[in-house]
Amino acid sequence: MPQPLNIESQKQYYLFIDECGDQNLSSFDPSFPIFTLCGIIVSQEQLDIITDKITALKKEFWGDRKIILHSRDIRKCQNGFEVLFNLEAKQHFYEKINSILGEKVYVIVCCSILKEPYIRQYGRLNDVYGQSLSYIMERTVFYLDSLATNNIHLTTTVECRGKKEDKTLLNYYNKVLDLGTYWVTSARIRNYFKEFEMRRKSEDLVGLQIADLVAYPITRYVLDENAVNLAYDIIKDNIYQKEGKLYGMKIFPNKKESPYNDNPFPTGDTPIQKEPYDSSAKIQQKN
Repeated sequence: MPQPLNIESQKQYYLFIDECGDQNLSSFDPSFPIFTLCGIIVSQEQLDIITDKITALKKEFWGDRKIILHSRDIRKCQNGFEVLFNLEAKQHFYEKINSILGEKVYVIVCCSILKEPYIRQYGRLNDVYGQSLSYIMERTVFYLDSLATNNIHLTTTVECRGKKEDKTLLNYYNKVLDLGTYWVTSARIRNYFKEFEMRRKSEDLVGLQIADLVAYPITRYVLDENAVNLAYDIIKDNIYQKEGKLYGMKIFPNKKESPYNDNPFPTGDTPIQKEPYDSSAKIQQKN
């Protein structure tokens, strides 16, 4: 588990990021034409509480066996989740995990790219991961601003995927740090984003597992908001909201005019002039 920051004057927060679908625009499954990047914002104190509950849940079902919660494995009852073939055990497991995920102790910020309309509008060469990451970092700033304290140390944590992929991801992150976004300056982002970690799945980080578990139902909702989606109903109130609008969910390009895509930027936020991008990595990978 991530270690608390040893600076008494600062409050430790984490942004755990996971994805659903792939970012490939050149070829993709027409039955799943979407890429979602999902971030979970949580304080150290709340992360400790969630971790204890998830640990207790795993111990109840698997004893001392090490199990990583993974949405696809749970749905398919595979890679350790074969116990869920037992319908009574499955019902009990879902009651437990849904109870944990439904608690308002973390905040979701996410961005979904609908590939077919995206390609029609912008072509296949754009960087959907970088675009999604910039949105998540921007909305994380908005949420942390709402906490009305500057004494926040934010650690961004993602899962290792391979040397090439990790280098590309670090470059995405550094680029947003260097340039800011259309609405948020680089300085404003750097005020919170202090540390970047790439961690292995085997490290069993609960924050990354929560991000994985919520990314799939959000993605299914974006694909068909009228379909039965009990998992989304459980987590939807954790999506960052302000004044009745979902600041924490971006669907791109807009499927339709809706509260999800209103551009709800805080008063006073104006477009920012960008400075030249410095491609040198500012924060190094942690093993």
